[in-house]
Amino acid sequence: MNTMTPDIQQTWSYLEEIKDPEIPVLSIVDLGIVREVAIDDEAVTVTITPTYTGCPAMDMIAASIKMELMARGFADVLVKFVISPAWTTDWMTEKGKLQLKEYGIAPPNPRQQVCNDKLFAPDEAVQCPHCESWHTRRISEFGSTACKALYQCEDCKEPFDYFKCH
Repeated sequence: MNTMTPDIQQTWSYLEEIKDPEIPVLSIVDLGIVREVAIDDEAVTVTITPTYTGCPAMDMIAASIKMELMARGFADVLVKFVISPAWTTDWMTEKGKLQLKEYGIAPPNPRQQVCNDKLFAPDEAVQCPHCESWHTRRISEFGSTACKALYQCEDCKEPFDYFKCH
């Protein structure tokens, strides 16, 4: 295998190509879980933060990072997990939020309306990603993954996931 001297910007661009296994239209960079890329000689360390502690996709994401970077010629790849500070939807890129909406998942509101210590807080006003109506209701606190809630639009009747406050 050819080894190469890693470049941080190029490494970030390679990471942009890795999709979240649970949301295949969203890169791990746009999701905001890649916190840092560090280079020491030929070793590359990629620091990632899960969207929530115990996220089952993190092992697959770490393996994807290692495979992608090693396939690109990097000799030594280390993936480091950090949980503090905790991931927040504020770390998502605007491009990522737009991709979520186009995929049919309501992106997080620019300013969370309900984010407190109560597990089952009152419903947050969430715009339907299908018809853009604000007449929606939460069906379940938990959607297709634990980091999302399940909502339904009162106008078009379509169900959709919404990223919860983190």
